[in-house]
Amino acid sequence: MRRMSRARVARRIAAGAAYGGGGIGLVGAAAVGLVIAEVQLAKRQVGNHNRGGVQVPSANGLYGRVFAERPSAEVAETEPLRFAMLGDSTAAGQGVHRARQTPGALLASGLAAVAERPVELRNVALPGARSDDLDRQVAVILSDPDWVPDVCVVMIGANDVTHRMPATRSVRHLSAAVRRLRTAGAEVVVGTCPDLGTIEPVNQPLRYLARRASRQLAAAQTIGTVEQGGRTVSLGDLLGPEFLANPRELFGPDNFHPSAEGYATAAMAVLPTLCASLGLWPEEERPDVSRREGFLPVARAAAQAAGEGGTEVTPAMPTGPRGPWALLKRRRRRRLTTQDPTPLNI
Repeated sequence: MRRMSRARVARRIAAGAAYGGGGIGLVGAAAVGLVIAEVQLAKRQVGNHNRGGVQVPSANGLYGRVFAERPSAEVAETEPLRFAMLGDSTAAGQGVHRARQTPGALLASGLAAVAERPVELRNVALPGARSDDLDRQVAVILSDPDWVPDVCVVMIGANDVTHRMPATRSVRHLSAAVRRLRTAGAEVVVGTCPDLGTIEPVNQPLRYLARRASRQLAAAQTIGTVEQGGRTVSLGDLLGPEFLANPRELFGPDNFHPSAEGYATAAMAVLPTLCASLGLWPEEERPDVSRREGFLPVARAAAQAAGEGGTEVTPAMPTGPRGPWALLKRRRRRRLTTQDPTPLNI
């Protein structure tokens, strides 16, 4: 019943985004106000991590260089895959100190290993960014006509909730970004809004409200992304239980952003979908019923994915009696090895 309610809310938000509707409250204006106040207090308690400038290690560069050192007969297979990261501080890797610990580096290394090709990473994610910054980030990524990404990963949403951006506006910007990237020829994978209910200083009952707001936005993001031809991976519930159980291991020094282990957990969930979007992951002929995979109306698939981390939603049948459909999958995670990037003049 709760998933059906979440599906209805997500569909309303996505419809409002598509047709220019006004803001639709996630959990009610008063409740959201309390959540914002509590999260802002949490930020102050964990060290004002957004003040005084944010230092994020640059992971831009070439990964899997060993695959570029093949005989000349295989030159076509050694051309680097072009991989772009967009989004907020989570996409940028805030909270860790080494480039190889950032999600972009982890995913680029994993993609290179699976594809057995070098991967060139460009990361334009910005700490503190909200979904309306995606317009600028996409413009930066597509500004070089000689470098069009093969695949992009977008991780965004937490700052939208904490800064009270209307959900319809948030989804509208994300959908437009996915559409522009897909039109340019890139595959797109979106890591949906994380679970703000896992932030340690946020207490009940506001922890519940923060979790509810996060999941509602994540479900609406999935609808908007899938309808533009992208794929999503739910991060909120994946990280939530693990962060709550192991906060000292999975949160970074500021108790707000993930640690190296936290980023690795998220990257392991995203990598299979990233590879599958390029046809590099083995696909079963039919959904695995034992893993509760299957075809669903996109709103139902989005609601179900928002409540279970690591779940992928990808476009399926163009339409059905109840609108567009999607394939919900629970892919097996793959342990990642990391490497430092080879710097490039980019």
